[in-house]
Amino acid sequence: MLNISGGKRGRITIHEVAAAAAVSISTASKALNDTGRMGSETRERVKRIAAAIGYRPNALARGLLSKRSFTIGLLTNDTYGRFTLPVMAGISDALVDHGVSVFLCAIEDDPALAQIHVDAMLDKQVDGIIATGKRLDRRLPVDLSNLHVPVVYAFTEGTQNSVTFRSDDEQGARLAVEWLVKIGRRRIAHITGPEDFFSVRERAGAYHEVAGHREPVLYGVWSESWGHEAVDQLWRRPGEKPDALFCGNDQIARGAVDALRERGVKVPQDVSVIGFDNWEIVAAQTRPPLTTVDMELKELGRQAGLTVLALAEGRPVEPGVRKLPCRLIVRQSCGGEAPQG
Repeated sequence: MLNISGGKRGRITIHEVAAAAAVSISTASKALNDTGRMGSETRERVKRIAAAIGYRPNALARGLLSKRSFTIGLLTNDTYGRFTLPVMAGISDALVDHGVSVFLCAIEDDPALAQIHVDAMLDKQVDGIIATGKRLDRRLPVDLSNLHVPVVYAFTEGTQNSVTFRSDDEQGARLAVEWLVKIGRRRIAHITGPEDFFSVRERAGAYHEVAGHREPVLYGVWSESWGHEAVDQLWRRPGEKPDALFCGNDQIARGAVDALRERGVKVPQDVSVIGFDNWEIVAAQTRPPLTTVDMELKELGRQAGLTVLALAEGRPVEPGVRKLPCRLIVRQSCGGEAPQG
């Protein structure tokens, strides 16, 4: 048996793995790289022993053999990280088991800076690039259409014939409004962001279809102050007041909840409130905690990571837009009980 106890020592080599597993160096190499012909029991035993003794493959040698760098570049103009960080977490989860690293380049909205970062990625011989951003309907300020490495787009607009992943905003809005209808709300108002956003228009369309009335949508900005102002506008109008608010993001929803509380309107007893994004720092600290739609950005990143890996390995991938379903997170701000399952 190989003795690895004791003090500090150098990197475990494949020679030591082979000795510990009682196989040839060639067999050990094939087992660890999933190549060659051998029994599955032998392959798994070599891998298990390698992990147990702390063997880590030499990334440089591995890259030279496979002509890959085992790195993926992530390019974004979402410098705040609101959308990019969960996407990156999903990418990392997808690729870590494949020995692939991800490095992030933030470009703001500067075309010159974007090109510098793209050139740097290509100089590092990345296996692929994932482009992501802060909205679905805007491209990053750099042309990624004719690169010699595969490019996948996630939560940003892709080029023609590209592979693009985005959240299904229409489906997410349906989840929210259908839930409000299910718990008995009938006068549902929609407070949201700027009308020129693609996601805003998709959510507003679903709201009108499900709510079954043509109440005007209140368009504004993505802020708590706009949520507060919109409630003031609604409560100054004559006639019946809304018994539910579907808000375009969690910040708007939090501002709306604060405005209702100031008016003595109880949430959720008098008015149910639902947000969008499931931004934990906002949703969990709203009082009461906010029911909201999760865009599943981590899963979106995971799918993008697996896809760019497939392209890097030469596997065929159909181009087009993949819309990933959203999920309703039920907390105390709307009433009703959480869906089962």
